[in-house]
Amino acid sequence: MLAVALTFPAGRYHATPWGRHVNEADVAWPPDPWRLVRALIATWHRKLDSDRYPRERLKSLLARIAEAPAPSFRLPEDVIYAHTRHYMPTKGDKRTMIFDAFVRLRPDDPVVIAWPELELSNDEQDLLDALLDVLGYFGRAESWVHAERVRWADGCNCVPAEQDVDTETGEVGEIVRLLKPLSPQQYSKFRAEQLSARKKPPKTVTATLPEDWLDALSLDTSGIQKAGWNLPPAARWVSYRRPLHALKTVATRAVPRQVARKTAHTITTARFTLYGKPLPRIEDAVRIGEALRQAAMGRARKLLGPDRIPAELSGHELGEDNRHGHAFWLPEPNERGEVAHMLVHAPAGLTPEAVRVLTALQTLQHGEDKPLRLMLEGCGPAELFEKLTPLVGESAVWHSLTPWLHPWYLKKPATRSPEALHEALLAQLRKEWRARGENLPELVDFRELPDVAFGGWRLRPVHYHRFRNKRGLSQPDTLGRMIELRFEAPVRGPLALGFGCHFGLGVFSAEHRSHAT
Repeated sequence: MLAVALTFPAGRYHATPWGRHVNEADVAWPPDPWRLVRALIATWHRKLDSDRYPRERLKSLLARIAEAPAPSFRLPEDVIYAHTRHYMPTKGDKRTMIFDAFVRLRPDDPVVIAWPELELSNDEQDLLDALLDVLGYFGRAESWVHAERVRWADGCNCVPAEQDVDTETGEVGEIVRLLKPLSPQQYSKFRAEQLSARKKPPKTVTATLPEDWLDALSLDTSGIQKAGWNLPPAARWVSYRRPLHALKTVATRAVPRQVARKTAHTITTARFTLYGKPLPRIEDAVRIGEALRQAAMGRARKLLGPDRIPAELSGHELGEDNRHGHAFWLPEPNERGEVAHMLVHAPAGLTPEAVRVLTALQTLQHGEDKPLRLMLEGCGPAELFEKLTPLVGESAVWHSLTPWLHPWYLKKPATRSPEALHEALLAQLRKEWRARGENLPELVDFRELPDVAFGGWRLRPVHYHRFRNKRGLSQPDTLGRMIELRFEAPVRGPLALGFGCHFGLGVFSAEHRSHAT
């Protein structure tokens, strides 16, 4: 058995997956076997004596690794996904924002790559030990590494697989794809097929199909992409089953540990970060809310089956006493009015199946643009996110972020005077608020606001999309109002009321977080 242990003294691992742009803020985790082979090649060129360690011995070592079955991984458990954002100067006075994503892990907790069926010769072991001893970084140059060959018998938690559940143990995982080098025989066959299929291949293509297998492994990435390959010619994808919570996020660490321990049994809320350009606007709140629910329903059908979708996510087959205990899909705007985060809040609680579905969400399709990437920041009780989002707080005064639409039809006497209309709307607000639970503070009154402000823009209800994408749905109010609510005592958010409140309409923020004028 061959096993290589990698520890990162700086506690960080930086590496962008193949086919992803660095500004997508994604991290290749676990490290690709392809990346390890190329790191060994680069180290041989730069740091080893070619007379003592000839090229043919390097080729023999790497061929043994490529011919062996795909390796398994032991991944550390306490691993956190994080990223930084900073501006870099470009031409002229322009600046561009750069995302630097990385994995944060303990400096003494190794990533182990194991080939259970691979046995190296003494010469090959000697070369591998020499390469690992002088391997300075792995991934990007910031990823300082200490690498060594080890004996490993403690098992692996990330293994080659074609399914997200281990049929023998029932262990749940998620499928990730890693690049593995082709063997010399596989590459020769692939090269012959590619050259015979083209009458006169362009020079850019022939340059990326060298006859020598080691040269093919050493190709420059820019040349591979320029030739139009969707993956390196000397590599192939292998599916792996990675532990479901292999990467945690920094946001959950911002909460005091004693609070997390005290409330860990009550999971009601999940928060997502959205990545992409352009980000959707708060004016499209209901469209984004519906799109996120649709993405969750699709993922639930794939993971659990069409008949096992958690009721707290679908909102179906619930009793009359749970009309608002199921999920609210709430957009969270930044100061410019862009929806940079999404909050999923189920007041009655999220089951483990629902958490599994939310954890597996990766993309969100909004309109005809390129799908937005979703990154789950954490799950827990609502107060876990109080310092992170304006939707969660505790206050006696709340202001509209999106228009409130009254949920029931108004009778004609209610429209005869402004006073009568105010009383009718207040009655609807109180009726809906009482349906949210017992022993809640009384809703004292409300007042209309002219607009809300986001980054200099003054938004009125008419600027928002105010209709659900559901045929045959009865909608008592098509105009909407921006309002301020006053309670007799502070209430805890998230708070959403009125028509479409489960999908982003009628969303409120606590007074000290308000964007209202």
